[in-house]
Amino acid sequence: MKERGILSPSDLRKPFNKAVYAFMVLCVAVMVVTMLYPIAMTLFNGLKSNPEVNSFPPRFFPREWHLENFAKGWSYIDLATYLKNTLLIFAGNLIMTVLVLGLAAFSLSRIGVPYGRAIYFFILMTLFIPASSYLIPNFVNLKELGLLNTFWAFWLPAGASAYYFLLIKNFFDGLHPEIFEAARIDGASEWIGFSRIAVPLSLPIFGTLAIFIFSTAWNDWFWPSLVMQTEDKYTLATAIYKYVIGARSLDTNVKFTILFMAMIPPIFVFLAFQKFIMRGVSLSAVKG
Repeated sequence: MKERGILSPSDLRKPFNKAVYAFMVLCVAVMVVTMLYPIAMTLFNGLKSNPEVNSFPPRFFPREWHLENFAKGWSYIDLATYLKNTLLIFAGNLIMTVLVLGLAAFSLSRIGVPYGRAIYFFILMTLFIPASSYLIPNFVNLKELGLLNTFWAFWLPAGASAYYFLLIKNFFDGLHPEIFEAARIDGASEWIGFSRIAVPLSLPIFGTLAIFIFSTAWNDWFWPSLVMQTEDKYTLATAIYKYVIGARSLDTNVKFTILFMAMIPPIFVFLAFQKFIMRGVSLSAVKG
């Protein structure tokens, strides 16, 4: 059965509603074009010859299609190693978020730890501290711990994100307490309540955080350039910044192919996790 929209077919026949609807469609079309244009421009510039990329006036579509540019871009830098490092950082950050922040949020939301409200407001207060103010202390702490040039330089700070903690806690607060009370009556421990009840019911928020964490791990180049001191530990964004953006000996069309290959994985990650953002949590199984 097709759901009725805001405007019925008879409403759309009115001139004013037609004009408003056409304006809305135009705005959506403009938004789509502005989002897709940089991706398409990067792709087509990567398929051009180098003289055509630097020619004026520029052409959107290439005169000749040079697919070999992608092979040149892939072999110019070790993209596979940098991609592996980025995915390792993403996986570790996601695990730390689920375990450390998830358990902390579950403790304050469902267990009722002592001084829980004071702890919650203390964590909330840290959101008002500029991130640049604790950049140097974090670096010094990691140096003293001997964790520079290791992935723990990313994984440990991931377990101290106040913003992600508050998102998880607010989601846990919305879960019906009857579910956890019934589990306790049946003899389930708090770990069982967290791992088998809270986490499965909270897949929407963890899916959303997975997108945020992946975007941060994929786009961040400044922090990896500080804590990673050898080339084999660089992330993809750091390698592109150091070896591609400022490379004068590299052809412009090959630069575009590398940049386009770096654009593709985030798109697929979003398509894989976006269903968790839209999906609601059904708790109708709770009996009164």
